Amino acid sequence: MEMGVLGSPPDRVEQWDVFELALEGPSQGNPFLGVRFSARFFQEDTVVEALGFYDGEGIYRVRFMPERQGLWRYVTRSSHPELDGYRGEFLVTPPSPPNHGPVRVHRTFHFAYADGTPFRLIGTTCYAWIHQEEALQEQTLRTLASSPFNKVRMCVFPKRYAWNTNEPPLYPFEGTPPRDWDFSRFNPRFFQHLERRVAQLRDLGIEADIILFHPYDGGHWGFDRMTRVDDDRYVRYVVSRLAAFRNVWWSLANEYDLMEKEEADWDRLFQIVAATDPYGHLRSIHNGQRLYNHTHPWVTHVSLQNGPAVEEAGRAVLYRDVYRKPIVFDEIQYEGNIPKRWGNLSAEELVHRFWEATIAGTYATHGETYLHPQDILWWAKGGVLHGQSPPRLAFLRQVLEESPFEGIEPIDKWHDTCIGGKAGEYYLVYFGKEKPTSWPFELPRQGLEEGMRFTVEILDTWNMTISPLEEEFVVHRKDEYRFTDLQGRAVPLPGRSGMALRIRRVREP
Repeated sequence: MEMGVLGSPPDRVEQWDVFELALEGPSQGNPFLGVRFSARFFQEDTVVEALGFYDGEGIYRVRFMPERQGLWRYVTRSSHPELDGYRGEFLVTPPSPPNHGPVRVHRTFHFAYADGTPFRLIGTTCYAWIHQEEALQEQTLRTLASSPFNKVRMCVFPKRYAWNTNEPPLYPFEGTPPRDWDFSRFNPRFFQHLERRVAQLRDLGIEADIILFHPYDGGHWGFDRMTRVDDDRYVRYVVSRLAAFRNVWWSLANEYDLMEKEEADWDRLFQIVAATDPYGHLRSIHNGQRLYNHTHPWVTHVSLQNGPAVEEAGRAVLYRDVYRKPIVFDEIQYEGNIPKRWGNLSAEELVHRFWEATIAGTYATHGETYLHPQDILWWAKGGVLHGQSPPRLAFLRQVLEESPFEGIEPIDKWHDTCIGGKAGEYYLVYFGKEKPTSWPFELPRQGLEEGMRFTVEILDTWNMTISPLEEEFVVHRKDEYRFTDLQGRAVPLPGRSGMALRIRRVREP
């Protein structure tokens, strides 16, 4: 074994997985401040530089997520001779079937994995689940494994808020709780734990939306009011540790505008994340009362708190036109029964808001806040789900998985806000809280031609049933805006709320 290398570096790794090199180096002084360490990875004309990090006990690590198959070579760079100039190579093999790579923006308003597989986002919120006792964390993972959710919003820092005032088992910095911290010395055990949970989410096929800052501290620990220098160092350290995990998304903050920072601070932190992450993971920021300027190039998608916007698709769609990026309503209020206006939605209302967001060509995120005798509320601590919305969201996800590759798009957004899909090919018609007994078969003219044939299925979004109609519908131009059924037929409906139609074009064999 070559001097200073811990174990044998892997000689092969699959595409989009984690290659890790660990070296022994200096431990005296403060290695978090005194030692610079990185590695350059080479393949033909491609060069990727990844920042390394100190992992305690004289161990330095650098991680790399290869985005191309084939042979890669690398060389380390460091301000310390023991860590500088180590060279090696490894082979990147094809990804195994569950590995589709990181999620990217797809066709302006949607998401897809790096291999092109569409990512149909159905997310949830579990802010402080990694800061609970071990048994509760394991229970949360079991719950997620059987849930419909493929993204989890989660905080790096512990949270001190209503129904969540317990001290965490680990802290991100060396020191003595609650406020005596050395912000220049990270606690490697804390971050090793965080990485383990991120990797477990990855293995479940779940994206980890990592929230770097939040205001739910109130000075109790002081993580919400570090200096700019400390903020910048912390962000670089987190990104250097986590960027090689393919399922990571970066959320700069939850309710960013409730923190004691200026807009320029968030601009700077965004740019640090973008510069430190060589893989370009998705980046966003979540609002309280004031919206961030999401038009900045370092923002990849828009993360919003706005429940009323998804009460009706015509409101939600406006954000697409403003920002020309994927719109994710990450907080639309929560299913629950707590005495807070943001945490007492019925399951029916939460499911309704998801469908309105879908028809608008946007996305929504779940959260659950049912009172519990031990204050174990899913939105903060995880555990088990008690609500009725998750099975209905699983039904929605099934519908989305069978939708066109391009994603759901508004068809005639200023006039028919209840219709989304792919013009001329696929339509979802959502009736929301209305209770129609029939629907005259009429579609916006976009993409339609005389004689096109369509099948119709009736979707009950609450009872999770799909009822196909036997007859096909043939379209005929009604006027300059609409096509209708050639025979003037209507689709019979049961007179209940939460009904939808799935209309698909019949292709000639």
